[in-house]
Amino acid sequence: MFNNIGFPTFLFLFIIFCAWLRYEMHKDSKKMTGQQSFLAREKEANLAPAKSLKDLDYISIPLETLPFGALTGHKEIDHMEYTIRNLAKDTRKIVNLTGITNTDLKLMYGAANIVKLMEYDASYITLIKTLQEWADVLYEEGLYSEVVSLLEFSVSTKCDISETYHMLCDIYKNHLGLTKAEAISKIKALQPYAAELKSMNKDSIEEYLVKEAG
Repeated sequence: MFNNIGFPTFLFLFIIFCAWLRYEMHKDSKKMTGQQSFLAREKEANLAPAKSLKDLDYISIPLETLPFGALTGHKEIDHMEYTIRNLAKDTRKIVNLTGITNTDLKLMYGAANIVKLMEYDASYITLIKTLQEWADVLYEEGLYSEVVSLLEFSVSTKCDISETYHMLCDIYKNHLGLTKAEAISKIKALQPYAAELKSMNKDSIEEYLVKEAG
């Protein structure tokens, strides 16, 4: 098989093979170490005692400032308004836990609280998605001030939906009759909220806001 290959070529290929083999072994070793570390943390998390949840950053929905009734006779809007009112009930606690893994939550608050925490986070996801869907419909109807009331509240909860920030910037610049300076000031006011995001969208949202405020 190697009869027609000179020794220098054979040596070169052998070195390449050894380097590749070393790389694959190192990669597998790192992967195994990572898995072992994860399993160790997960085991620790599953044994973590329950802690008080009173210091969580609970979100209250300001029903009085949201544009209920701005668009009537619209089945989708009716359902969205019902969803938001239902979330606002005292029994439906809402917490933004975006970017925190279940393992970390168990370590922080105890394994016994994980189901409750997942429910809080699920309610949050429902909240920001419904606010954005509601805003989409109102935007199409030209109800820009009403859209702002929805999306500024969403941003205040550290929402990480890119469209929320894009739509607000568009409205500030083009649909409220603001001066350029006023629009830029409002866009800059969004930046501190974006800086606190813990999701994968953080960098792209921050970059977008910097560009729009430029």
